Amino acid sequence: MAEYITVRELYELCISQDHQALAALKEVHLEGWVRTNRDNGSIGFIELNDGTYFKNAQLVYNNKEIASFDEIKRYSTGSAIEVVGHFALTPELKQPFEIKVTSIVLLGGVAEDYPLQKKRHSFEFLRDIAHLRPRTNTFSAVYRVRSVLSMAIHEFFQGQGFVYVHTPIITGNDAEGAGEVFSVITGGKDPNAFFGKPACLTVSGQLHVEALALAFRDVYTFGPTFRAEISNTIRHASEFWMVEPEIAFADLNDDMDLIEDCVKFCIQYVNENCPEEMNFFNTMIDTTLAERLKHVVESPFKRMPYTEAIQELLKAKAAGHKFENDAIVWGMDLQSEHERYITEQIVKGPVFLTDYPKEIKSFYMRLNDDGKTVAACDLLVPAIGELVGGSQREERYDLLKEKMDKIGNAEGLEWYLDLRRYGGCKHAGFGIGFDRFMMYITGMGNIRDVQVYPRTPGSLKY
Repeated sequence: MAEYITVRELYELCISQDHQALAALKEVHLEGWVRTNRDNGSIGFIELNDGTYFKNAQLVYNNKEIASFDEIKRYSTGSAIEVVGHFALTPELKQPFEIKVTSIVLLGGVAEDYPLQKKRHSFEFLRDIAHLRPRTNTFSAVYRVRSVLSMAIHEFFQGQGFVYVHTPIITGNDAEGAGEVFSVITGGKDPNAFFGKPACLTVSGQLHVEALALAFRDVYTFGPTFRAEISNTIRHASEFWMVEPEIAFADLNDDMDLIEDCVKFCIQYVNENCPEEMNFFNTMIDTTLAERLKHVVESPFKRMPYTEAIQELLKAKAAGHKFENDAIVWGMDLQSEHERYITEQIVKGPVFLTDYPKEIKSFYMRLNDDGKTVAACDLLVPAIGELVGGSQREERYDLLKEKMDKIGNAEGLEWYLDLRRYGGCKHAGFGIGFDRFMMYITGMGNIRDVQVYPRTPGSLKY
């Protein structure tokens, strides 16, 4: 009886060179989907993918041994099939093995209007058939890496004793204070009807997770967040995932140490667990990707105060460098082109910008002794600019209360202030936009192409 096996298992056996196990493989049984099917009149070749591995298994069938040869050669791309055949090593060919078919059963045919054909499709075209694009090489690789990168996040924090916290998706506060929230209403459209007060979809789990950090010391949340921002850039989405750790008895330097360790661990984890996918990205999407990620992993992350960064930008402008946003003054919110110039031209590697003006950062960040800046950091990396944002939190009740009263968000966040009154301590944390991290690790240029079903303004097909 044929042994059921997956394509991944076959490749792993070949890579391991377990001669005894390979010799024992006789007749095998596979199930999967046709990627390509071609014939030369008497011999046919099917590239089969069963979803377990990035590479395909080659099936070889011929008209002398397969009675249904003429039927099989018409199985089109996308067809689901069940295969029984003899396993054969082929070290002299580009694939390490092939399956010499003895029988094929069609499990699910494909209609004539199937939109995926044996040619390269544009990402724009594929976004309109998001339910089918996982069947292409690019998106098979993207979603496999997304799964593995998710695991890397958990492996990193769990390995250091962090507690994973599920923060609420429906909340009564806007953690960032920007007002770009999705309101949650019932059928009656009264925002107060269900909860007795206005509710919205969360923009961040940070405020909620801080409470857990002051009980468990080291915690993290990793889940969906939402921004009702009308923006159609390649880096913005209305729904995205955030990784938000929080560490107690820690300052900004501790926070930056953790960020550096986390980023390097995740890149290495993905490289080790998705070698075929990462090779595909480096070959087909961005030929500088592997070298760029290697540089980040092997480089110490430098640290530069915001004030020094402004000075460097002014020097560059005086020397003739043309910035699109050239009104460079202390107190401005740096644009992507400024961040990229700092990391790519000045530092030539990853860099933390620290101590930003208090006016351009969130209310919860700790005021520095100069009274003008806060203990915040942004990690800038070549090719994209900002990748991670973090800060030491304001643990002093009076100063935090004063800031919240000034901006008018203290009402409803009394519990957050309580954390400073009931055994508070210095603590810090950061946020990684998971989808942007995905873009950086894969080299994909648009956030819509690293999410399975992207949510953007004016687009809700699925």
